[in-house]
Amino acid sequence: MTRHSFLSARHLEYYALNGDALLQSTSFDLEQGAILAIAGPNGAGKTTLLNLLCGAADLALGDVLIKGHSLKQMPAVERARMIAVVSQQELPDGRLSLRDYVALGQIPIRSDRSARENADELNRIVMTTGLDQLAAKKMSMLSGGERQRAHIARALAQRPSLLFLDEPTNHLDPDAKGRMLSLVAGLGITVVMIVHDLVMIPEFATHVALMKSTRLTHFGPVDAVLTPNHVRDTFGVDYLRFQHEGRMIPALDIRKTTRTT
Repeated sequence: MTRHSFLSARHLEYYALNGDALLQSTSFDLEQGAILAIAGPNGAGKTTLLNLLCGAADLALGDVLIKGHSLKQMPAVERARMIAVVSQQELPDGRLSLRDYVALGQIPIRSDRSARENADELNRIVMTTGLDQLAAKKMSMLSGGERQRAHIARALAQRPSLLFLDEPTNHLDPDAKGRMLSLVAGLGITVVMIVHDLVMIPEFATHVALMKSTRLTHFGPVDAVLTPNHVRDTFGVDYLRFQHEGRMIPALDIRKTTRTT
């Protein structure tokens, strides 16, 4: 483990019951406060890696270290205090108000503070995520973007130091994607998330993990990893970078292919 690493993956491997590899030897170190975007084609191993890192899948081969401590040896209560996960399978009871749903995240830490302190913290989180005007609204009445923010707010109510997000911008329109990623970038905690939209990554992430065929092929700071050669090798498309008003604007050149009969 490197001196400043907060999250470390150590030779992670995972296999299906039929023996097919879902993730092959994967190792990296991430410092505290970093935002890691995991990207790769379908079937690359992204979700498997995320599940192993957050403890949703059993660590049979390899290990995950958080602040130098093995996830295998970490009690469930300690995990709940340190790690929060927002998956694609979030299906809250639609009858709950948004505020009550977010408050569920405080269950692991509720005894740490008084009822008044918990209520004040809940108000702060709802405000931070821009949901204060929707706090009394039923979950079933929220839009996709509002629900995603509610999921993140519930996760933040745990006061995690490590947040995992599985495609949090999936099915969101461009404006909602931008607002969601801006929210994540401003949390001030270590974040690991799966992202499909490559052109959004430079705006919010500090690090990128590119995956292909169940292997981690490239890992490091965004500028070092999201290069035309790496993107072409991983996705088979051209990654372009334009300078505009002092900013780098990324774009993908997806060439139309013709089918022959």
